[in-house]
Amino acid sequence: MTAGPIGIIGGSGLYSLLSDAEDVTVDTPYGAPSDPLVVAEVAGRRLIFLPRHGRDHRFPPHRVPYRANLWALHSLGVRQVLAPCAVGALDRGLSPGALVVPDQLIDRTTARVSTFYDDGAVHVPFADPYCPRGRMAVVDVATRNDWRPVDGGTLAVVDGPRFSTRAESKWLAAAGATIINMTGQPEASLARELGLCYTALAVVTDLDAGIAAGETVTQDEVFAVFGRTVDRLRPLLTDVATALSDDRTCACSQALDGTAAEGRWA
Repeated sequence: MTAGPIGIIGGSGLYSLLSDAEDVTVDTPYGAPSDPLVVAEVAGRRLIFLPRHGRDHRFPPHRVPYRANLWALHSLGVRQVLAPCAVGALDRGLSPGALVVPDQLIDRTTARVSTFYDDGAVHVPFADPYCPRGRMAVVDVATRNDWRPVDGGTLAVVDGPRFSTRAESKWLAAAGATIINMTGQPEASLARELGLCYTALAVVTDLDAGIAAGETVTQDEVFAVFGRTVDRLRPLLTDVATALSDDRTCACSQALDGTAAEGRWA
């Protein structure tokens, strides 16, 4: 098999993806990843799946071992990552069940290790946090599968595990955020530091507290909506993964060029 493996990091409610697969345990300098990685071949492509929160959802957003997860995928040859996640809507035009393919990110996390470079100055470009090729592939495949994806959006990421206040929701929406979740960072920036192509697929599960007057957000609601979407999400992910080309003409793989870490993760 010549095509490189594609990594898929599953979000809340997506704890399994591949059948006829084998578990692979990976040790990393940053501890164990969320779970053993699940490896299978689909349509001639090697896919490597990792549930972000663990198969039993034991890791809350602020305790997910993000560095170990990304390092483990990279160590198995992954250079392109698809990252489905559940999000709240900060835009009234987005309804539960909608698929958003964000192109921007606002990082409001404060208590997470967000870099592999604890020593020395390594500054990677992050103006466009998501892979343009990956985004295009998701939008194209989703459109052909009757998803009506929203092409573009700004994901605000907060620490959690609590949901937002109404004032916080309104403030983030005023700042330009259209969707919100608790796991999009530091996952995206760590992927960039490894030179990976990283693409988020955001499934809207609710209207955030400050957007729908008189309403609030509950964990049961989020899990229920995402759960109803999983059966459609699984084939979308495998279709996108098998459609991705190894010809990485985007800038993701050159993120470390000209830095002190150039060539480190080749």
